[in-house]
Amino acid sequence: MRILSKPALERYLQARFGSSVRLLSYGVIGKESSKGEQKRYGYGTPVKLTFQIGRRVQSAVLETMKPGPFGHEHMADRAQAMLWDYDSYRRLPRHVKALDVGAFDAKQMLFSLAEAREFFVLNEWTDGVCYHADLERLMKSGALRKLDRQRTVTLARYLAQVHATKRRDADLYKRRLRELIGHGECIMGLTDSYPRRCGFITDDLLRTVEEACNRWRWRLRDKTNRLSQVHGDFHPYNVLFRTGTDFAVLDRSRGEWGEPADDITAMTINYLLNSLISHGKLQGPFEFLFRSFWETYLEASGDKEITETAAPFFAFRGLVVASPLWYPNLSIDIRRKLFRFIENVLDLPRFEPERVNKYCGL
Repeated sequence: MRILSKPALERYLQARFGSSVRLLSYGVIGKESSKGEQKRYGYGTPVKLTFQIGRRVQSAVLETMKPGPFGHEHMADRAQAMLWDYDSYRRLPRHVKALDVGAFDAKQMLFSLAEAREFFVLNEWTDGVCYHADLERLMKSGALRKLDRQRTVTLARYLAQVHATKRRDADLYKRRLRELIGHGECIMGLTDSYPRRCGFITDDLLRTVEEACNRWRWRLRDKTNRLSQVHGDFHPYNVLFRTGTDFAVLDRSRGEWGEPADDITAMTINYLLNSLISHGKLQGPFEFLFRSFWETYLEASGDKEITETAAPFFAFRGLVVASPLWYPNLSIDIRRKLFRFIENVLDLPRFEPERVNKYCGL
């Protein structure tokens, strides 16, 4: 529940429509009042405002949205819906006019966003070198350093610590699985971004991958106790190392809760990709880092079930790194190995880190 007060509403109306505005009445539709006491309302409960601008009396409806399981769990979801309403109502003939779009601050004061056209976020600067630089050096030299081993262990333990924070929300876990399949940045968005034909990568192959991933969604959807704090896009370009094992992370994506396998697969698919590029298979320093990451995480987290949930997330990350849009310079041979990896991982009930080369058809 939130509280609306007459002074807060009147200040908002004056800021939006001019200093002469006077609020005459307000309240849940059918229960408007001119009294000044605070009125309680719930998200999703429309409130009628009647106000005077000069000699003209006008009424408007203040609408909000409740958190809920149909894609409205997060504040950003509800903000998106309100922004969409304001932008689209005016373009449909006979639709009621949207007068403004706004927000509440922490003190329940209202403010307008009507002039906004695009949004931005301003982040602090942090020094550091992208973790991908370490992997590029390993591709060139093949010399595994003590610090490489330490950084891999540090990253795996970091994720175990992050994932230890759990949340009870069955609907949100199911939503995150839906987004894995259908979100524009995830599996279906990726398959739609592939060229109509790219060598062996045909529509039939992409459809087969999608269908297998959706079968995995049905297999995982009741594992709702696994909903955990996540980064959401934990790949080498989003990790900055400063000195030694001190690091910062960037660009957390797609919400703060999800399946831990999303983060593990996002990082470890890069060890596989770089090893395929440099060695044609998972071997040498990248095999060591791949195994070390998984072994460290499993030991630190105690989450043995993650090997039973990783498959569709490896498919997602595999579709990214095999993509001719995101990685245009890969050979057909490497893309073929990546798709074999995707298909074989999806076809088995459990991911086994020691069998990666077999999954790649090697």
